[in-house]
Amino acid sequence: MTPIYLIQDRLVPKEEVRVSPDDRGYYFGDGIYEVFRVYGGKLFEAEAHFKRLERTAAAVRIDLPAASSELKKQLEQLIAANSLIEGTVYLQITRGTTPRAHAFPAQAEPVLMAYTTEVKRPVHMMQQGIAVVTMEDIRWLRCDLKTLNLLPNTLAKQHALDRGADDVVLHRSGLVTECSASNVMIVKQGAVITHPADNLILHGITRAVALRLARELGIPVAETPFTLDDLRQADEAFVTGTTIEVTPVISVDGLPVATGNPGPVTRRLQQAFEQAIASVIPQ
Repeated sequence: MTPIYLIQDRLVPKEEVRVSPDDRGYYFGDGIYEVFRVYGGKLFEAEAHFKRLERTAAAVRIDLPAASSELKKQLEQLIAANSLIEGTVYLQITRGTTPRAHAFPAQAEPVLMAYTTEVKRPVHMMQQGIAVVTMEDIRWLRCDLKTLNLLPNTLAKQHALDRGADDVVLHRSGLVTECSASNVMIVKQGAVITHPADNLILHGITRAVALRLARELGIPVAETPFTLDDLRQADEAFVTGTTIEVTPVISVDGLPVATGNPGPVTRRLQQAFEQAIASVIPQ
């Protein structure tokens, strides 16, 4: 089956997709994006994703080509066209196509592109946990904006893989921020602790779901910075993300987190997340 892409407001076969060399996303990374999870053929937490898309678009001064309600309908049509049951939808909007110049173009129509990918849930990682390494976070100071400028994140991810780890935990002078493409949390004395949703981290949708579920379960939550020492001495640690869901961290820089096994609070959150997924899948 030929993959179908959404280009502007049209569904077209992948082979018809063209990227102009004058697209500002191509030569400046001048664009924004969202990655939506799909369970049972349905978008998960769509409203939250679109709110974040709107926030990022406003901050970088890109006009969305349509209202979020219309974009949602288009993504649902894209999902149906590709018969996607479980996976992701990638949505990207660049500032437009115009001759290269740093200043915003006086007239440029935003370029929208979206496609689907079949992605299975990472059951093994969620059950067994992952290993992480740490490194200094030297990215820019607007990490809360979901833009196309992801070279620092890809370098961080490769840094981890080169060292036999699954991901990297970033920190600024010892204060933990996030991972290469997910948020990180620790558990200490039964409480979940994670960096506040300020400009230093991406405001993860799964992060928000996990914190909401923790509060519903009566688990104390503290959105406050914690240190590398706190991470290494935590009772539990886990990461949250659109594709990784709620996944335990069992070692940091080669040393085990507590017993080196997924902890009970993480397991409770995983179970609650399973129920949240089940609630959106058509019966």
